[in-house]
Amino acid sequence: AGSDGGGRTWATIATLLQTAKMNNVDPQAWLTQTLERIANGWPSSDLDALMPWNYTG
Repeated sequence: AGSDGGGRTWATIATLLQTAKMNNVDPQAWLTQTLERIANGWPSSDLDALMPWNYTG
């Protein structure tokens, strides 16, 4: 990772991707949709809807 901060960031990403897999969700599709929604101004009050277990594809 190169630094403590980078290691923590990677651990967070790896955890989210594994969570997607555990919920039978394609991690790449979920992450792509999630990042697009965030970039388009997804409301912070509705972050739970972005979690892998709420992914609808």
